[in-house]
Amino acid sequence: MSKARQEMRARALQSIVGAAFFSVESAVIVALSIVLFGLGYQPFEWWQAAYWLIFGAVAETLYLGVTITDPNAAERAVSARLKEQFDPHDVENPVARERLKRALEYRRLISEAAAKHKGAMRHNIESTASELTAWIEQIYNLAKRMDAFEENEVINRDRRTVPMDLDNLRRRLKVEESAAVREQLEEAIQTKETQLANLRSLENNIKRADIQLDHTLSALGTVYAQVQLIDAREVDSARAQRLQENIREEVLSLEDTIAAFDEVQSFHARS
Repeated sequence: MSKARQEMRARALQSIVGAAFFSVESAVIVALSIVLFGLGYQPFEWWQAAYWLIFGAVAETLYLGVTITDPNAAERAVSARLKEQFDPHDVENPVARERLKRALEYRRLISEAAAKHKGAMRHNIESTASELTAWIEQIYNLAKRMDAFEENEVINRDRRTVPMDLDNLRRRLKVEESAAVREQLEEAIQTKETQLANLRSLENNIKRADIQLDHTLSALGTVYAQVQLIDAREVDSARAQRLQENIREEVLSLEDTIAAFDEVQSFHARS
């Protein structure tokens, strides 16, 4: 399990403890033990009022222990953390936002599928769901980069003006007679051509990112369908491992797309 996912599970555990401690059940345990202590109620002759406080502490500890070790509660908390960390509302692009929502839903459904099983099969499906965390993170990162591109005023301005500037420079070069001026125009044209090529690369990366997100969502749907097909007879098979390997390949593919996007955008920022 990656460090990021370990940290997410640790935060999820904190959420579980906090939710359990401030739950209605916990409040009833604490309140009842305090009230009975205050009343001095003695169900047995040997019973002392202070025993109610001890009883309350033990009952509260047991309740928290059962809640914390409940795998369903842990997975619900992880899913909630995922939705909080990779909030679809942070994504402005409506298509990318909807894809992120559906990706989170697929992960939740796969986690729910794991809860229906026990033993090794449950472990295999939970491991698959855990692998999806990195996948969703990359979907979120790619969607945010699409937002950054679409909202970048400088890039949007350059996409409109650079082609026109380049045409104007070329027209001037055709009629310019001064050798010195022609040399400067040729240098300016070369710079504009490089800038335009960089802008085209950014546009192509946006198209690639859109296609990649669509493909990724389809792959997530395929993983969910395959999880539904895993049954007890296949616990010892390589199916779960193949699923996790396919997920890792998709994550690497998303990372490559993001790296290419960042490289071109960084070059444009320097130019």
